[in-house]
Amino acid sequence: MELDFVKLHGLGNDFVFIDDFSRDIELTQQQVSLLCDRHFGIGADGVIMVRPSERSECAAYMHYINADGTLAQMCGNGVRCFAKYLVDRGYVLASDGRFVADTLAGPKPISFEVDKHDKLTFATVDMGHPVLDPQDVPVDLPANAQTDEGIGFVKEQVIPSPWGDFAFTCVSMGNPHVICFIDDFGMLPDELFVNAGDKCLTTLDLNRIGAYYESHATFPEKTNVEFAHVGDNAIEMRVFERGCGETLACGTGACATNVAAALTGRASRENDVVLRGGTLHINWDSDDHVMMTGSATEAFQGTVEV
Repeated sequence: MELDFVKLHGLGNDFVFIDDFSRDIELTQQQVSLLCDRHFGIGADGVIMVRPSERSECAAYMHYINADGTLAQMCGNGVRCFAKYLVDRGYVLASDGRFVADTLAGPKPISFEVDKHDKLTFATVDMGHPVLDPQDVPVDLPANAQTDEGIGFVKEQVIPSPWGDFAFTCVSMGNPHVICFIDDFGMLPDELFVNAGDKCLTTLDLNRIGAYYESHATFPEKTNVEFAHVGDNAIEMRVFERGCGETLACGTGACATNVAAALTGRASRENDVVLRGGTLHINWDSDDHVMMTGSATEAFQGTVEV
């Protein structure tokens, strides 16, 4: 089968987009893995099928598949790229300035900016309410804290590992996230760093510890794993994505980390979140909605045989 595709990325978190408005394309897990393979395929963190929505208020439906071929509920960088795909190709008028995208995690209102050629540059996505109830995240831990509104959540619960104990706060943004804030890297064992002489978030061996917690029995649907450090002006974060591994950026992860930073008293509700691929601006507003603002970029397009 020959497929036309477009590759887009949000801060280096990259995706293969396939126009499937006709609903006649069904990719196997093996085909998705091949498309995402960085040596034998196009190379990407996931595949996004652009399909019509069954919701009258939505412009289109984003069908997101992880690099390992598993279906995902939501992807923050992916939905910004989804917006760019629709705007740049005229499915959404540049003059509209906003539309609603359909996802497995529900409708997501999006506002956007365009350049002089009517190509999308930045998008702000209403990511909805953070989900905190342990059963809904899901996580097999009891709530040990409450928000000001009386909602129970998992706050910095310790989960042991071969390298010591790590404390996680659990948040869902339509997909599960567990966030560990590291205040003192010097307290962690040398073997967890690529360079033990320079212990910091950058040198943390995330692929090892992230993979361990992604599939931990505490998380019945597996989980995305974030390690973060709150600095003077921003939150630094790295992410090991469920079904994918470390990515350069994760929109839902940035949102979940921002919420967790506020819940643990480390930061306010509005912050820049600095990822390996760039910066997202996140605001957990007074209406309990998490607003995510960032760029989306088209890399290239082509045709591939699968």
